[in-house]
Amino acid sequence: MKSARPGYKTAIILLSIFTSAGIPAQEQQQHNPPAYQLFDLGALGGTASAGNTINNRGWVMGNANLPGDTTTHATLWRFGQKFDLGTLGGPNSSVAWPVKNNNGLISGIAETANLDPLGETWSCRFFFPRRTRHQCLGFVWQDGVMTALPTLGGNNGYAAGANNRGQVAGWAETTFHDPTCNPPQVLQFEPVVYGPKNGQIQPLPTLFGDPDGAATAINDRGQVVGISGICANAVGGLSAKHALLWNDGVPIDLGNLGGSAWHTPAAINNLGQIVGFSDLPGDNNGKNLNFHAFLWTKETGMQDLGTLPGDTISEGLGINDEGQVVGESCADATFSVCRAFLWQNGVMTDLNTLVPPGSLSLIFANDINSSGEITGGAFNPATGDAPAFLAVPKFGNADGRVIEKPLP
Repeated sequence: MKSARPGYKTAIILLSIFTSAGIPAQEQQQHNPPAYQLFDLGALGGTASAGNTINNRGWVMGNANLPGDTTTHATLWRFGQKFDLGTLGGPNSSVAWPVKNNNGLISGIAETANLDPLGETWSCRFFFPRRTRHQCLGFVWQDGVMTALPTLGGNNGYAAGANNRGQVAGWAETTFHDPTCNPPQVLQFEPVVYGPKNGQIQPLPTLFGDPDGAATAINDRGQVVGISGICANAVGGLSAKHALLWNDGVPIDLGNLGGSAWHTPAAINNLGQIVGFSDLPGDNNGKNLNFHAFLWTKETGMQDLGTLPGDTISEGLGINDEGQVVGESCADATFSVCRAFLWQNGVMTDLNTLVPPGSLSLIFANDINSSGEITGGAFNPATGDAPAFLAVPKFGNADGRVIEKPLP
């Protein structure tokens, strides 16, 4: 599962944003990355927010902090406005993985009003500002209504990526007290697909007898990606001993980059191309993080995408149907100095070099849609805030001039 983000402070500055029908990325320059217009998406009264996914309608989804920065809520940025999606009664919620549904369905995680009866911290805690020990469940949100998703009998669940068929990838606890768990985690969790009907939950098999696993993303063909391993802390590490692709419910081991842990697919496009991150040799069973971004295809297997110059760590976090990859590249495993990147045509480019200078420093790029629009998280050196951003490609005309993308 994704690594925890550093605690950057964030912005209340809200600039107007827009969506559009979009110009396909293949109509952009094929060999050189485009320049981008940059938009600060703001928060919900706090100083931090993150754009974690963007669909082909230009809806940006993620989370934004409330005043005081002790709680965060799942947030939708649409039509130049931001919408607080609320929670399931508890303090926090978020849309954290690639939601590729263009029909108004959003999936994510939210805390309930109940405290976890076993005192677990569960997977959700790495995506919220502070540990609360509230029960956390997956949700789907549509037409203004947030609905909790079921578990496999345990107390907690997690909804990650979604597709246009109304299916949601995720993971859910069973009632089994798993001896491979590290306290305070107690219960086994298994990869699942929710939907498309209300209340449906289908467990997916793990690999090689691994007791635990998680599904992170799903495409419109119903292909699912995720991880399997031991329970550990219910986030990353040895929970991700194997990176998996499920075809028709059958798990396929995607391989790795030579390490023991953190082999995590983050997104899959409709061509079956997969991006994520995987440890290199020498990770000491995941204790020494050294993962690199990868791109996996059926033809080439897992390809190490490397890092930006001078960095040692990277993560592939999003991919569109044109094969453009976005993510983050960091100086070291502390994640204290990171840069958003765009990878295309075999070249990784610092996204900061493609946007107007002097405003935001782009820390991570979490997703890209088929129009080439990118969202993620940034740092504002003028205010000390850390807002979500939207980067929209500019386009050249026949005489070579760069033009702004028109407002809808």
